[in-house]
Order: sequence, then C-alpha cells, then structure tokens
Amino acid sequence: MASRTVCFWRHALVVALAICSSAAHALTPSQVFEAVKDSVVVVKTLDANGKEITMGSGVLLPSGKIATNCHVIKNGASFQVGRGKQFVDATVYAGDGDKDICLLDAKELSGKAATLGKAASLKVGEAVYAVGAPQGLELSLSDGIVSQLRGGSPPLIQTTAAISPGSSGGGLFDSEARLVGFTTLYIDGGQSLNFAMPVEWLADIQPGKNIASKQRSQFDWLSRAAALQDKQDWQGLLTWGKQWIKVEPDNSFAWLFIGHAHVGLNQLEQAIAAFRQGLRINPENLFAWYNLGLAYDDLKRYENAITAYRQALRIHPDYAEAWVSLGGAYNNVRRYDDAITAFRQALRIDPGNAQTWNNMGATYHDLNRYDDAIAAYRQALQINQEYTNAWYNLGLTYSKLERYDDAIDANRQALRINPEYALAWNNLAVTSYLSGNTAAALQAVKTLRTLDPAKAEKLFNMFVPR
Repeated sequence: MASRTVCFWRHALVVALAICSSAAHALTPSQVFEAVKDSVVVVKTLDANGKEITMGSGVLLPSGKIATNCHVIKNGASFQVGRGKQFVDATVYAGDGDKDICLLDAKELSGKAATLGKAASLKVGEAVYAVGAPQGLELSLSDGIVSQLRGGSPPLIQTTAAISPGSSGGGLFDSEARLVGFTTLYIDGGQSLNFAMPVEWLADIQPGKNIASKQRSQFDWLSRAAALQDKQDWQGLLTWGKQWIKVEPDNSFAWLFIGHAHVGLNQLEQAIAAFRQGLRINPENLFAWYNLGLAYDDLKRYENAITAYRQALRIHPDYAEAWVSLGGAYNNVRRYDDAITAFRQALRIDPGNAQTWNNMGATYHDLNRYDDAIAAYRQALQINQEYTNAWYNLGLTYSKLERYDDAIDANRQALRINPEYALAWNNLAVTSYLSGNTAAALQAVKTLRTLDPAKAEKLFNMFVPR
C-alpha cells in the first residue's frame, strides 16, 4: 500500500487565508462605523495664502491629538481639521517622516477619541475596516481582511480594504472598533496595494523628530519590498533589500526581506544567514524567527527549526502558524505527543483551521490512535467538505481498522474532488480488493494506469498473480 501523504501547512511567503474564529464581541460593519465615525476627521493642508493644496484624513486620539500621514501635511503653511462645514485651525505637534505619522494639535476640535488596539494582535484573514473621508466628502467605510502582516512586531498591515485617495491618514479598525493602524495607499506598477502603519508606532512619535524625511521613509522601504514579494520578484526583492541595508545596515526588517528573497530563489543557506543577521540586530523580531524555522524545515534540519519556532512563540504565544509549523517539525522527528500538543495549541487559537485538524489526525495515525485520527479528519471535513487530503487520510485510517466499505467511500470522495489523485486511485484499488470486490479493484487499476503506470502494474500483479 502506498505511503500516506501529509500536507503540513506552510505559511511563509505566500498568504493562505485561514478560517478564523469570530471574536467574542465582533461588531457588524455598520456598528463599527457608528462606533468610530466621530473619531475620524478631514485634514486640510493650506499654503501661505490660505489656499488648500492637499486633503487627507486623520484620527482623534485619546491624548487629544490628531494622527495623520506626514505626506498629507507636507509643504503646508497652515492646517485645518474638522467634519462637514465645521473646521478649526490645527498646528503640528510632532511627527516622524520615517514612519509617515504626524500629530496635529487642534484644541477646539470636538469628537470622540478612538479606542486603541494593537496591530501585533491581528491575524491574517481577520476582518478590518478602513474609515476615512475621500476628497473631503462624507466619511466612508470599506471592509476587507488582513491579507498580510509585513516586517516585524508590530507589523506593517496589508489589507484588502479599499483605500481611496484622500483617505490617507484615516483609521484602520478591527471588528471591535479598535484603532489598529493608519491607512495609506501605495501603488506600484499599476498594482493597487493597501497598507496601514501600525498604531503602536505612535509611541515613537515625539516632538523634535523630522516631519519630512529627506531619505526614503520606513514605509517606502517596507511597502516597496512587500510589492516585490507579492509579485514574487525575488531577484528584484533581493536587489531592493541590498539597497536598503546600504542605507540602513542595522535594519532588521531589511534583512528579513533579503531572507525572503533568498528563500524564493531557493538559496536556503543564504536565507538563514540573512534571518540570523536580522536577529542579531533585533532578537525580538517574531517573523525573522518564524521564517528562520521554515528555512530550517526546508533543509530538513528539524531540531533547528523547532528551536526557531519556540523562539517565535516565546515572543508571541498566540501565533497559530508557529504552533502548526512546530507540530509539523515535531512530527518529522517522531515526537508525536509533542506534535499533538502543538496542534492543540494552534486549534485553541484558531479552531476553524481544517488543515491543522488534518495534520493532527495524521499524527494520531502515526501513534496508532485510529479513532482519534478519524475524529480529527471528520472535524477537518466538517469545516471543509472539499478537503481532498483529509478524505484520503480518512480512507487510509479506515483501512487500518479494516473498515473497507468506509475506506472505499472516503477514497471516492477524494476522487470526486480530484479525479487525477493517483494515491487515492491506488488505495481505492487496494481497499476494493481487500473487501472482496476484485472487479472494482481492477477497474481502479485501469484508471491508475493512466496516472501512474508503475503503481498500476504492481497492483495488477498482486491482484492477478501469474
């Protein structure tokens, strides 16, 4: 019988949108808008003659200051903030052009301050809402998900929530109406990419910093790197990363993207060196540890991978992807009980992830705990009935228990979804033969011959001895 195929979830450079459990107090889009609408304002930038030169959005903070993008107020002589027809004068309090976040002071502005959340607590696939005032019009809300988290911790947020020109500096809110970032629009080569700077960057905005950065800003470097990564332009990303470290040799984010580029080019040793250089600069870079683990995994250096994943989990104990990858690494060194524990931690955080249930089922199978394996596979299929590999693994486990009719049904479900799944045809032939239906077994062998002639010939000789 063919060996079992286990597909461990690898969330590295390409985003796999997970099914996330709903937050306990998740609000509807209209409820989010109602909760935050009095926190978002229009920001007008005026020249020396009082003529408007740019317009953007801003968010009223608990400190009473208004946060916006520095590029919104760049080259302004004076500023106004407000809503509708009610605007008041504002002055620049502080800014950091490198992070593209500036704070305005408008003592006469009334409104409800936003509740602060954390970008670091977001998960890929989580619902988010961008609220701004495009072109100074009425506030608008666009909903979407977190499509990727870039850089370190806190991360630059990439989102599918549409951000219109004029909405720059507005708020990105989570499903509990908490401010998690400040929206901006970045367009590269005709590709529209929506980003938000993490709200945690506010802590670094102090009077005395440069409002207008003379060099490329942190956002410029990060967003361009993200665009190249999205296009899988690995050589372009490597070139960009090398330019970045010439300007900022001690930037751990730059080394992280260089590592990503080397992974994409299948240069794993160079990737490990880049990730480690980034970690020498910042040992608390969560994503550098995680991606270091993935690179070690690809080289089958599983003990090193386990150490890296554990470092990532030390920094962020609720990082579900790291628990899943840790479970896979434990499985590869046959530490099955540890693998089960890791998968259970991942499912505690994200119980709706079918692939984690499938992986746990595979580990139970390795422990000969077949009833537990069946329960895990069934849970995966309850979440996703079209999960081919879970049907296939379920069929294998039924075979171990000599429940051949159930095994046949499971393999047929896998083949319904993917008629060219050679391993499922192989196992359908075997289980049909073991159930006493030689004719069905030979029919499966006939189909298998078009997909894998060697396997088909081996089975035919088994079923029809010469």
